[in-house]
Amino acid sequence: MTQGVVVWITGLPSAGKSKLARALLSSLKTSETPACLLDGDAVRAALPVPLGYSPAERALFYESLARLAALLARQDLVVLVAATAHRRAFRERARELAPAYLEVWVDTPVEECARRDSKGLYEAQGDGRVGDVPGRDTEYEPPRHPNVIAHGGMDADAMTAVLREVARLRAGTAGAASP
Repeated sequence: MTQGVVVWITGLPSAGKSKLARALLSSLKTSETPACLLDGDAVRAALPVPLGYSPAERALFYESLARLAALLARQDLVVLVAATAHRRAFRERARELAPAYLEVWVDTPVEECARRDSKGLYEAQGDGRVGDVPGRDTEYEPPRHPNVIAHGGMDADAMTAVLREVARLRAGTAGAASP
């Protein structure tokens, strides 16, 4: 019997989470594994009432995202979640809700994230136009024991490890969901 899995891809803004998630989604679809992608930015944009970035709004957003991911995973989907979730508590809540959970940390130095930043978030933070940027003026709490570490985003070894762990979790093999 197969089961759904939530694969939470965390890291600093512009670390490469979405790019890795899209590549994983393509690989899963090629192997005919039912999967979907919940990109944090896309989910925020789809909400009828936009949530900001205050601590309370972030907590509400990540709780909602974790619940949505768990709901979809219970439909036997592999749910790729590309979202910063800068607090460990956000990701632990997602783990509690999911039928099976895999945490992927995209470990990219903040300087590289700022260089890659196509949305101008780091520049706006540097100019004082925005605040609370994880890794700069808001702490990012990296996972203590991620299932997979992807160095710099697109990491072929990390992709292979994620796909292997997803297959193991979907098959119901014990031990892969929690480090």
